[in-house]
Amino acid sequence: MPRVKGGTVTHARHKKVVNAAKGYYGRRKNTFKVAAQAVDKANQYATRDRKARKRNFRALWIQRINAAVRSHDESLTYSRFVNGLNLAGIEVDRKVLADLAVHEPAAFGAIVDQAKSALAQ
Repeated sequence: MPRVKGGTVTHARHKKVVNAAKGYYGRRKNTFKVAAQAVDKANQYATRDRKARKRNFRALWIQRINAAVRSHDESLTYSRFVNGLNLAGIEVDRKVLADLAVHEPAAFGAIVDQAKSALAQ
């Protein structure tokens, strides 16, 4: 039986890694051993940062909502606003609230007024 070296499979595996390292600096883009390390680390960062992106966007939305709420009523804070929304039975997520605060200030002002009236009761 002839000897099988498996060069085709190895070449394909190496090529996949080197293609994933396109755009990297120096030997990281064309040497398999170094590229494999760089691609592995990049995938670790990508996995970690998918979670971090969700946290960052939530923090951004909260900051935008807080700023918009305070521009409508200086005594009202973000946490009291969210409590007012819950008391008023308004179920709108932070992403939509932040978008309303930026693009539809009048509609957001109406929501703030409803939350304030729910807090007053």
